[in-house]
Amino acid sequence: MARTYRVNAVTRWVNHAFAAMTRLGLGKSYRHILTVPGRRTGTPHSTPVDVMARDGERWLVAGYGVTNWVRNARAAGRVTLSRGGRSETLYVTELDPSASVPVLRQYLREVPVTRPYFAVTADSPDEDIAADAHRHPVFRLTVADIAVED
Repeated sequence: MARTYRVNAVTRWVNHAFAAMTRLGLGKSYRHILTVPGRRTGTPHSTPVDVMARDGERWLVAGYGVTNWVRNARAAGRVTLSRGGRSETLYVTELDPSASVPVLRQYLREVPVTRPYFAVTADSPDEDIAADAHRHPVFRLTVADIAVED
């Protein structure tokens, strides 16, 4: 049975620590700070996330499930990723469950901390991973051409 992600004082402290490390460029290279405007207020919200690189593309995986950043990213259509003082704005395109299987399989192998939140393992059949994919959306990241105003 997969665990449900809950935000509590410990979770907030861990996210704060990981965010500070990531802003300095420390820790796993796949970890980034995602900033996305809130879907109701437009206020920017930031949280640590994991980005997978595969086949020359980058993928954002919702390892803890459909959290607020997922809903906000769906509404905004783009996010900003930061790490070690560098930031970039990217478009997000959500994959359908069957297309997300290879990325989810890689994610399950490379990011052990989130495994308890999945109902499958990296060795599960494709059909089982696709069936669980609705709980862990995967987004393709593409470069956004953002005009800079002078």
